[in-house]
Formats: sequence, C-alpha cells, structure tokens
Amino acid sequence: MGSTPQPRRGNTRQRIQDVALDLFAEQGYEKTSLREIAERLGVTKAALYYHFKTKEDILSSTFDDMNRPIEELLEWGRQQPRTLETKKEILVRYSEVLETAAPLFVFVQENQATVRELKIGHTIKHRVIALVDLIKEPDAALTDQVRCFTALMAMHAGVFALKDAEGDPGEKRRAALEVAVELVTRAHEQDPGGAA
Repeated sequence: MGSTPQPRRGNTRQRIQDVALDLFAEQGYEKTSLREIAERLGVTKAALYYHFKTKEDILSSTFDDMNRPIEELLEWGRQQPRTLETKKEILVRYSEVLETAAPLFVFVQENQATVRELKIGHTIKHRVIALVDLIKEPDAALTDQVRCFTALMAMHAGVFALKDAEGDPGEKRRAALEVAVELVTRAHEQDPGGAA
C-alpha cells in the first residue's frame, strides 16, 4: 500500500514518478529496483528506460516538479516587504506546498541518509535555509532564528511525524501552521526593528 493517496497526473512519465515514489516510501530507495517499478506499472523495463535511465533520474524529476512551487514562493517572498503579514503568508503558502507534495516530503524524511548522498539533498537544505531567511529578520537574535527554523520544522512535523497519528490530515496541517505562525510572530515581535 503506497503513501500517494491518488495519482497526481495522468501521463506515463508522471505515473512512473508516482509509482516510484510509492515504492521508495514503502521499501526504501536503495531496495527498490527499476524492474520493480516497471512491474508495478505493468510495463517492460525497456518502456520505463525510455523515460528514465536511473532511479535517481526519476527522483530528481519528481523533486523538480514538486519543488517548482517552492521556487515560486521564494521568488514571491523576496519581492515582498519584510512584514509580519508577509511572513504569515509565506507560512500559509508553504503549508499548501507541503500538502501537495506530501509524498515526496515523506520520502525525504524516511530516506534521509540516501537523500543526503543525492543532488536533491543539497537543494532541499538550501531551500529550507532560504525559507528561514524570508521569515526571520537579517539581524535576528539566535533565539529568534531558532524560532523561525522551528516554525518550518513544526510544519514538516504536520506532514511527517503526524502522518500516522489519528485525525484529519487537514486539521493536523492547520495545527502545525498555527504553531509555526505563533513562533514566527514571537520572533518578529522580539526583534527591536520588527514592525508588527
């Protein structure tokens, strides 16, 4: 049973990404072969090879597709004034991205050692740093930097750590967002130059 609730899209390339992500989440990236992905799809390995040469190609393309909204969020956030309202909106939009890309984020969480060795690991790290930079003040005190970083981790926990907990996924995501907003609000208000 996979972690992807339903296929994201309908074309063959995207079906391959969805099935591969399910298998990576079920049995781990290292233990999943291209043959198993092809079998799950009901195609030959040659048909799969036509679209992707390696597992890393599949994972990288999936990451690129799901990372696009984060790139757009970062670009938008860099153009906004550094107000509390902007920071809250960044968190709301990031929460929506996490919901859409939940299967990929769950995979990353459950395969951290593997992800660190792949090129996407480097990109993920820099995306988190870039997001923290948007929600913290440039000269924020260390405790406020920790609050902002923890705000993002709370949102990730809403997707990963709470995925098997009882309750509606939307409610868990909203609860994590509420905690994140509280942390960023506190950091913003603690900053002597921060305008509420």
